[in-house]
Amino acid sequence: MLKTSHPSDPRGLIFESYRIDGISAPECRAIFFDWAFGVPEGDDVNEHIMALIVSYSHGNPEHPMTEILKAGLNSVQIPKRRGGRNRTG
Repeated sequence: MLKTSHPSDPRGLIFESYRIDGISAPECRAIFFDWAFGVPEGDDVNEHIMALIVSYSHGNPEHPMTEILKAGLNSVQIPKRRGGRNRTG
């Protein structure tokens, strides 16, 4: 089976979603969240999403994963620590 070596999709999750006939939006959403949890800490998630849109959605504008990627752009936020100083002991 052909696997991708795209740096933004090292496990090939997004790539494979485009190869599944009849995949639904909820299934794509689950795959997207699995992919998003694997983005290395400190990386810009939006950059990765944009790279995936450019790479994978060409010729697939109506694919549910294309819609999920577009919806995820600028909406995925990496939680940041909020509040005052860190109190230990």
